[in-house]
Amino acid sequence: MMHGDDDQIVPYADSAPLSAKLLKNGTLKTYKGFPHGMPTTEAATINADLLAFFKG
Repeated sequence: MMHGDDDQIVPYADSAPLSAKLLKNGTLKTYKGFPHGMPTTEAATINADLLAFFKG
């Protein structure tokens, strides 16, 4: 799971740690200062991390 810690739509503390626990092998990657729309506003970072995850 990926989540920005500056998400004003889905607050980090209310969702990110809990969501990661729902998956048997879930992991959480937190992005400091990233907003709710981080796949658009921070596309270069998010896409690089997704690619690395899929290759791993």
